[in-house]
Amino acid sequence: MGALVEQALRLSHAALFSHDLEAAKEISSLDKRIDQYYRQIELDCVALMTLEAPVSSDLRLLSAFMQLVRDLERIGDYAEDLSELAMKLFPYSPHPCLPEIEAMSNHTQVMLATSLVALADLDASAGQTVKQMDDTVDEAHERLYQTLAKARNIEGVVEPILLLGLVIRHLERMADHATNIGQRVSYIVTGARS
Repeated sequence: MGALVEQALRLSHAALFSHDLEAAKEISSLDKRIDQYYRQIELDCVALMTLEAPVSSDLRLLSAFMQLVRDLERIGDYAEDLSELAMKLFPYSPHPCLPEIEAMSNHTQVMLATSLVALADLDASAGQTVKQMDDTVDEAHERLYQTLAKARNIEGVVEPILLLGLVIRHLERMADHATNIGQRVSYIVTGARS
């Protein structure tokens, strides 16, 4: 599931910054597969909780997995939304802040990858690293929001600015979900909420 979400995020990035229409079209089928994994993992966790009477550490693990797969599913949804925004942005000239948005997207991808490695290795410290990385995305979001919101003397339609506002919001939310995954890994390992 994590690999599919990473792929969806890469494809949305290609759609947005390389104008790759084919990448944008691929995400919908990926999202359906991500949703199937989400439902199956959730059902499996519920079945284990009800049928196996797990001990507290196992219950903590199952509970965290149920929340964690929800975060992954949401990142997949945002990737699909970004591909739709990319298609709406195709006709417009690139906005001057696009390189900074691309850097924000790259950072979000690194955060997701780091959180998935933390999950695979059950590495609590890597999980906490993602939380620290989130500050960079939050700062980029604020800076870009101010740039877009305070644009003056706009010629033509404002749709591209509105769409870019949604893009940066989605990227910021994806980073938050990646942070949640990292923190849930720390919780699985240590039992402490951060």
